[in-house]
Amino acid sequence: MTARQRTTDVLIAALATAADLAFALSGHTGHGQPSQRPGVLAIVLLVVGGVALLARRQYPRAVLAVVLALTLGATALGTANAWIALLVAFFTAVIDGHRVTAIASLVVGYVVSVIGAALEFDLLLAAGLVTLLLVAELARARSARVAADRRGRAEAAARLASDERLAIARDLHDVVAHSISVINVQANTALHLMDRQPERAQQALTAIRDVSGQALGELATVLGALRAGDQAAGEGAPLTPVPGVARLDELADRARSAGFAVKLTADGTVRPLPAGVDAAAYRIVQEALTNAVRHSAGHSASVQLRYHPADLEIEVDDDGTSPAPEHGDTGTAPSKRATRTGNGLRGMTERARALGGSLDAGPRPGGGFRVLARLPT
Repeated sequence: MTARQRTTDVLIAALATAADLAFALSGHTGHGQPSQRPGVLAIVLLVVGGVALLARRQYPRAVLAVVLALTLGATALGTANAWIALLVAFFTAVIDGHRVTAIASLVVGYVVSVIGAALEFDLLLAAGLVTLLLVAELARARSARVAADRRGRAEAAARLASDERLAIARDLHDVVAHSISVINVQANTALHLMDRQPERAQQALTAIRDVSGQALGELATVLGALRAGDQAAGEGAPLTPVPGVARLDELADRARSAGFAVKLTADGTVRPLPAGVDAAAYRIVQEALTNAVRHSAGHSASVQLRYHPADLEIEVDDDGTSPAPEHGDTGTAPSKRATRTGNGLRGMTERARALGGSLDAGPRPGGGFRVLARLPT
């Protein structure tokens, strides 16, 4: 129980007790007859009944039974109309789902109250108790809806957080894998040519410096998203431009710096893309080029963007000749599709499917490897 709930329970118990004591000492009549001044024992019973409300959340049925007995006892000793604590206990039991106990308390209270009372009083009390039960049921239904809405929002927030973690994991994989692949190739080049061609070795080291700097910038952007939820709007802006097809030239230049020729072409009417499609297209091309540089044993790749009215088609082909390990996951059987990296192809496929698109990847009939993605726009 939270501190706020405890404070609320104390206030309700205090107000219910005060109201019952006020009714008991006010001289109101019960059963149409003048009421006698309640004795000390009756007052004690009312106070104990009010205090019992402090445990109503943990033990709603037990508290209802105790408060009912104490209230009826106080009524027998001369109090009249001191039912506020009993009403609170009754509503708590109904809202908590204990209908049988609540209805039983109404029956017991009615039977005891009508003993020796006039018929008109009996009928009026019966109507009042039925109305009370209906009001309590309405309150229970509303409370159930509120709880369901709260659970729904919590589940939606959990799903959103999970999706965001998955997206960040994919971005980290794409950024790190692509940059490290280029750095690895350039480092090998620098080591191999350091003594014979120091100028080319220096160019490779320069490329390593540039690629690592770009990678650090993208990593800062991705990691900054993890802190965005704790910052006010407008703070924590990305440190680098958001990835998109407009930055594919940068990816091509990185691959070219590793000695891999890349050709970029676009067919159809080039137009602005939705943010999600734009970012996914960039990441798919990034991962496809990373795989080509790392695994193809080839020397060139082509990237084609085809702008259709309803979707964007992305095709990345390379001229690699090396056999590909069959441990990826592209949604087809390994015996029919050879993939180059399980996490990379899986990440590309997840990006495409998350947008309602598709992705197919595997060896080309004439040699090399092809990644073909369709993203609805």
